[in-house]
Amino acid sequence: MGAQKSIHAGKAKIDVNVDFTHKLCASLMLPPLSNGSGSPLSLIIGSLCIKHPNLFGGSEKLDVSWDKGLYDSNVLMAYRRPRPEWLAQQSFIVQHSISPEIGVHGIPMDNFSRSGSGGVNLSRLSVGMDLNEPASSKWSSTTSIKFEHVRPLNDNGQSMSRDLDGFPVTCSGSPHDSMVILKQESRYAKANDHSFFHFSLQIEQGIPVLSKWLIFNKFKFVASKGVKLGPAFLLTRMTGGSIVGDMAPYQAFAIGGLGSVRGYGEGAVGSGRSCLVANSELTLPFNKMLEGAVFLDCGTDLGSAHHVPGPTIE
Repeated sequence: MGAQKSIHAGKAKIDVNVDFTHKLCASLMLPPLSNGSGSPLSLIIGSLCIKHPNLFGGSEKLDVSWDKGLYDSNVLMAYRRPRPEWLAQQSFIVQHSISPEIGVHGIPMDNFSRSGSGGVNLSRLSVGMDLNEPASSKWSSTTSIKFEHVRPLNDNGQSMSRDLDGFPVTCSGSPHDSMVILKQESRYAKANDHSFFHFSLQIEQGIPVLSKWLIFNKFKFVASKGVKLGPAFLLTRMTGGSIVGDMAPYQAFAIGGLGSVRGYGEGAVGSGRSCLVANSELTLPFNKMLEGAVFLDCGTDLGSAHHVPGPTIE
């Protein structure tokens, strides 16, 4: 339930959207909406988007967006300069977000079916540049470098270096972490009428510009395969990753939640320096309006939970 309006100011376009769903739930004394894992949804209650297709007269594009949810917020500004198709496309990005950190510091609730806020929120400011390489028939890749400043906040908006149980919430031990991250992401996709295959690999390297900044190497992969079996559809997926070097608790791999091990809250299964998650799902349509699904999810931190600072679950 909400309202949306588009306004044209010269060549710029402004989209305004307001959602009153949370107010309706409050008036009816309904519980907050949640996703399949039981965690509260990042329900957008207000958003603003400004797009300019020709900022300086040379087809430069400027996109500014603001989203406000019940528990988080995000501001994003992206500036793109036109380049020939055979060259990497450049994007300059500034982003600031605030969101609850429930992967490690969340509190498992309702027999681990959802994760409640543990009083730790992350204020994250990043400034950087993306380079999107020209895509081949099936491969595409993106290289980015950014400066990131992460500051944990309590529920009152004050900086904190330890959580309510006295565990550190940053790697540096100070109320904030700073890092420069070089990231490479490669993607492969192949599809036909009966099946598809998708694979992506992300590699991040923390660059030690200053002595107190985080130095780490992190990789993550996702491989998924879908096959049509008559009227049914079988989907399998495997996700894994690992991080070596400096690591703050919020950088750990959280196992549980939507897109991971369903039926558990985010981080309720565990969190660690490494992880491996396997998913399989068989979907069978009963009629045009109804379908059923059977799924099996499993995940492990590969025995790395004790390497994560904080109240991790093993």
